[in-house]
Amino acid sequence: MASTSAHRPHSSAAGRIATAVSTLSSDNQSLILDIRKALAMIKGIAVDLEKDQQSDKVKELEATVLELLEAYNDCTCFSDAIQSIRSLYQPSDQPTNFKKLLEDEVAKLKEASPLPPNNPLYRQFKEAIWNVHHAGQPMPGEEQEDIVMTSTQSNLLNITCPLTGKPVIELQSPVRCMDCKHIYEKDPIMHYIRLKKPHPQCPVAGCPKILLMERVVCDPLLSIEIEEMRSTENVTVQPTVVEDFTEVYDDE
Repeated sequence: MASTSAHRPHSSAAGRIATAVSTLSSDNQSLILDIRKALAMIKGIAVDLEKDQQSDKVKELEATVLELLEAYNDCTCFSDAIQSIRSLYQPSDQPTNFKKLLEDEVAKLKEASPLPPNNPLYRQFKEAIWNVHHAGQPMPGEEQEDIVMTSTQSNLLNITCPLTGKPVIELQSPVRCMDCKHIYEKDPIMHYIRLKKPHPQCPVAGCPKILLMERVVCDPLLSIEIEEMRSTENVTVQPTVVEDFTEVYDDE
């Protein structure tokens, strides 16, 4: 009984942390979602203004995009840091300084994040404007082969489900792993995780991440990013190697 009592406070603390993480993450994801929608709307307005030769107004919108991207980066780093706290937290008899833990994690993530001018979303904005009058031509300072790495680039890490082989834009219930960011069809990946327990490794070739059901979800940004991909012609992202898991289902 003593052992059970000793573990109960730690278990209770872990539960409260999980609840707090879920609440904070949900609130922050809503903000990220709103910023992403705003960026897409501004890009559309800027393209229309460029068509009307209103370059001054386009420049003003470009400055707004950079400001939003700075806020977007802050929010994504904060959201990722919150999620990391759950795995970083170690139960102890000593009080945990969660504020410092969170601040350190945010700082580390920001250091690894691109500055707004180097953000792929900013690059997509710039080329959308450029293509109004110069479609098919490289932007100033870029080589011809660099064209494919601009607005035609998707923000999604993989464009096909590694289990079904279906394009991401055709998935009925897409979900994404919060750890490796790979995307799958929901039912097949959940079946795969159950079948491969206790160590279900991500089925994308070369990915070492172990999948947890509770961390394979349809996050708020996924539907927006898939819709952006649908609306973009000639998507050119790095292809994902699709492995044959037919035998996995044959074993059922």
